[in-house]
Amino acid sequence: MKHKFIFKLSLGLAIAAVTIIVLLIAFFCRKRKRKNPNLEDNEVEFSAKEEFDTEDLISFQGGENLSVSEILDAPGEVIGKSSYGTLYKANLQMSNSVMLLRFIRPTCTVSNDEILSAIQLIGSIRHSNLLPLKAFYAGPRGEKLLVHPFYGFGTLAHFIREGTSDSHSWTIIYRISTGIAQGLCHLHTGLEKSIVHGNLKSGNVILDQSYQPYVADFGMHLLLNPTAAQGMLDSSAAQGYKAPELIKMKEASEQTDIYSLGVIFLQILTGKEPINADASHDEEIYLPNMLRNAFLDHQISELYHQDILLNQNSDHGLITEAQILKFFQLAMACCSPSPSLRPSIKQVIKKLEEIGK
Repeated sequence: MKHKFIFKLSLGLAIAAVTIIVLLIAFFCRKRKRKNPNLEDNEVEFSAKEEFDTEDLISFQGGENLSVSEILDAPGEVIGKSSYGTLYKANLQMSNSVMLLRFIRPTCTVSNDEILSAIQLIGSIRHSNLLPLKAFYAGPRGEKLLVHPFYGFGTLAHFIREGTSDSHSWTIIYRISTGIAQGLCHLHTGLEKSIVHGNLKSGNVILDQSYQPYVADFGMHLLLNPTAAQGMLDSSAAQGYKAPELIKMKEASEQTDIYSLGVIFLQILTGKEPINADASHDEEIYLPNMLRNAFLDHQISELYHQDILLNQNSDHGLITEAQILKFFQLAMACCSPSPSLRPSIKQVIKKLEEIGK
């Protein structure tokens, strides 16, 4: 009896030991796979079912040579803050490049499984008018960091506020407007599954030195928990970009993106802010409503900056007031209070092409 007990005990210990060895082998094989430098472009280096137990870096096209140490050790300058994170301009010394780092607070993100699924999608998107994601870092304390290329000409919002002669050039206005629309079109129609931007505004459009626009922040709401995503929507509403029917961020749609696009078009055309903070009690504070009233009252001078007609440097010949009014009417159609009356993004692009002829 005693020998049977000892045999069973020995057998149990042996099985337990084999199980531990198998688990250790599987663990180290997976760790090796993470560090495999021969992965295809945009291939995630670990399974979406794994937890961030230490730290991980997912590299996408253009970010294959980035490393965790280079990103975390880079001298950074804060260039923007939001309720869910902070933007840094970082000088990566080993690669001699400047990157835009977006830090997301750990308390603002969704679960790891949801984040990895969204990051795979966002990181795979490439278009000449969308700001690409080059890498994604997840730290041991829940911190998340998105790595993008940095374009030193600032945001469209800053460009409009500066009010230089370039911001009143129809050629540049048309280039920026068309580029934003093309980028949004790729999100809505150019992917296997469409992506709603959810936070489109002039502050999320970045310009390079040739005034080529890059739409940033697309898909960000997919990374945020409901509370943080709603905070992002509330901020957008406070800035005047929220469609009137949009109450919760999870209800954002292609139609609400079109409304935001229309506000941006009006902002570029007039040089005015989406919300007039200095409006009196009897004045309209929202830019689309204010311009709609001006149009009905035949106050055409309120609809666009008058220097646009003076800066006749268009690639398409002389600019007429009729063309500018058509652009204004397109922007107002995008800002229709009724979602069903707003054009689709393909209709917007077709109309822009007609205006530019």
